[in-house]
Amino acid sequence: MLLVIDVGNTNTVIGALDGSRIAQRWRISTVMRTTDEVGLLALDLLGHRQVPVDDIHGVAISCVVPSLLYNLEKACRRYLNVDAVVVGRGMKTGMRVRTDNPREVGADRIVNAVAALERHQSPLVVVDFGTATTFDCVNDVGDYIGGAIAPGFRIAADALFERTAKLPRIEVERTERAIGTNTVASMQAGMFWGYVGLVDGLARRCKVELRERYPGSTVPCVATGGMANLIGTACDEVDEVDADLTLQGLRILWERNQAHRPGSSRDA
Repeated sequence: MLLVIDVGNTNTVIGALDGSRIAQRWRISTVMRTTDEVGLLALDLLGHRQVPVDDIHGVAISCVVPSLLYNLEKACRRYLNVDAVVVGRGMKTGMRVRTDNPREVGADRIVNAVAALERHQSPLVVVDFGTATTFDCVNDVGDYIGGAIAPGFRIAADALFERTAKLPRIEVERTERAIGTNTVASMQAGMFWGYVGLVDGLARRCKVELRERYPGSTVPCVATGGMANLIGTACDEVDEVDADLTLQGLRILWERNQAHRPGSSRDA
């Protein structure tokens, strides 16, 4: 089995893959942990789902919180006896990054673009609902060319509560109407449909700009991330929701890089 780990600013998503099938999936909070805490947590998660440690033959990591990476890699070696493959550290992605400064592009954004390109014809757009909501664009020959970054849904919801004196903290859900008849319903409608409008607006502009560059292109838009099933399914410009896009992207990149690594993944 391959263990894939996507470390985001708020949550960390872990998947155990049997080939391309996601056999197990976990979502935990992203917090600073020691090497031993990370290792024991991994053993607990695997043991709870009855996944033998010896079945883990490889680990692939995407991490946007650099301070957590050292302990995570060390825990993989100490507790799983595996040297992790880390996105961005000499990894061969098969995707050229055509931005002003390629080193600035988050690892998760490249992983998502690689996974989407594996399944769809380019050019294309990927929307990732994370702590920030990112829009990533791939051109007609499969190069990553940039995108947009917007405040995440939770950030926007928290700001509305924290910066207003009389509005309560609410659980946001999809509403049937945009016109609310009380304060809570009005906040829910404004947050949900307002954010749908943000996503549709940015995704539409990305599609228009790609179609202008590459006439005749269909430009599919794929959504992923923690809020994709709630927000993405309501967006007119989102053509597919794939909550496991990042995990599958990590699998693809791990497979691409095995031929370039000396020895086996379990070499000590």
